[in-house]
Amino acid sequence: MKSGTQAAPDGAGMNRTGMITSPLMGPEMTEGAAAATPSSPGGPEQLLLRRAEYISEGFPLGSPPPPPVSLEGVVEGAAQVVGMTTGVGTLADKLSERLAFERTGTRLYEALINKVETLGESRPGPTLAELREIRDEELRHFHLVREAVTSLGGDPTVQSPCADVAAVTSLGVLQVLTDPRTSVAQCLQAVLTAELTDNAGWELLVQLTRAAGHEEMAKGFQAALENEARHVETVRGWLAAMLTEKV
Repeated sequence: MKSGTQAAPDGAGMNRTGMITSPLMGPEMTEGAAAATPSSPGGPEQLLLRRAEYISEGFPLGSPPPPPVSLEGVVEGAAQVVGMTTGVGTLADKLSERLAFERTGTRLYEALINKVETLGESRPGPTLAELREIRDEELRHFHLVREAVTSLGGDPTVQSPCADVAAVTSLGVLQVLTDPRTSVAQCLQAVLTAELTDNAGWELLVQLTRAAGHEEMAKGFQAALENEARHVETVRGWLAAMLTEKV
């Protein structure tokens, strides 16, 4: 379908999730929930205690990479491992995080482009040209961070602990974009969530880079931050315009 709008799904109005709209079955479900016996003894309190046990074990989410196998990189690699507990290590971890996030950001816009290509452009709303421009900027930001990691002697293919967290955090947004049932407006809402997080991440990275004394690198990151701030306002504008039209 390329009409520029999405048709109403079959069975519209058959949403049965509300309690108030089911005056007969709703109270029965409440009574059943109150009478239910937990599958494990202790109820929610026991669950919290078990979680606390896992937390107290203190296993880290991830670890720094081992030193490189090449002889010329052994000393520098060992220093990076030690540095994971220092400011230098924090910067390396956050660089890896941004690398992971920008990679996902590029894929988010690829998925949104696919959605708009299928459903058709509509106004108000993003055009394919506008989406491709932002997608290309996200990709340039990915390469910017990759080059920064390499210039510091790091390995851009490493997934640090913070990069792992970023990947898991953004997974839900990607699932919204690739769900065939979501509308363009719903996808924009999800992308706005990612862009706001991305913007905050770049702000922090600029601060960390300057604190580590890499002023030239920080200038490049500042330019990326300004791009990301524009992305936020652009996506917010598209979403507001699309929703306002439906009011």
